[in-house]
Amino acid sequence: MAFLMNQMLGDKLKNFTGGGGDGGEDKGGTGKETPESKGMSREEFEEYQKQLVEEKIQRDQDFATKKAERANLRVALRDKYRLPENAQDTATVEMAGDDIDVPEELAKMVDEDAEEEEVNDSFLKKLQNMDVDALKTKAQTTMTEMKHTAEEKCILM
Repeated sequence: MAFLMNQMLGDKLKNFTGGGGDGGEDKGGTGKETPESKGMSREEFEEYQKQLVEEKIQRDQDFATKKAERANLRVALRDKYRLPENAQDTATVEMAGDDIDVPEELAKMVDEDAEEEEVNDSFLKKLQNMDVDALKTKAQTTMTEMKHTAEEKCILM
């Protein structure tokens, strides 16, 4: 019902409220900007259009660089942790070439993780180098000795 009322009274209300079309705005169905719609001369409008294109190209380049940096970091992390490669990341890094580095903030994070792992690795290496069989036999002999000592001193056993 509201749709029908809007259709019937819409144009009359626009004329009544002053939205009739002499406001200088381009509300036609084309959606295309014209120098007149922006209030510029033709030369200013062409310069404006060139500037918009240049800004878009720069944004696209910056985005591609950031994307390649992140892909480069992911490839490095996959190499470090021996994870399977991702073809999309590898292709992105190859397309970007050799001049893409890992961003400084991300490189710092990776370095901090590497330092923490070095500390953990040293402890784990010590554990790996320990002779587990010798520890096991020593624990068993200690338990046996304690048991004999307890039997000698305790009357109930």
